[in-house]
Amino acid sequence: MAYFDDVKKGDKLYGLVFGKGKVIEVFENSHYKMMVSFKNGYEVPYTEDGIPGWGNFKKQTIFYKKDIDLTDVDFTPTKKVLSTKKIIKLREKKKLEVRLPSGIWTDCTKCVKGYIEDMLEKEKYHLFRKKK
Repeated sequence: MAYFDDVKKGDKLYGLVFGKGKVIEVFENSHYKMMVSFKNGYEVPYTEDGIPGWGNFKKQTIFYKKDIDLTDVDFTPTKKVLSTKKIIKLREKKKLEVRLPSGIWTDCTKCVKGYIEDMLEKEKYHLFRKKK
């Protein structure tokens, strides 16, 4: 039995990538089980196991809001704003973390390249840090 076998339209969820979300559509005969809409306007399809249809995530990234426990998740702001050169160097060495729209820090290799490029183009350097 999968985690989202009984999901219904309107269920409130929490995604580790985009934060608060709501089920806007449930699919019957598809690889994806549901479409979730987030506060920032993104709509993402998810499998019945909670795996998103974008990025290279291989594990569940969305949960029912009542089931999620974020006490062990790192939401702290960065203490040092990195330069563009330092961000690129850390990215090449796979020692870069990026702050997702939900506020959670994650390994940069797990993100879609477009997201990282957008943050660099917008000069949002405070969303990057060196891995701890």
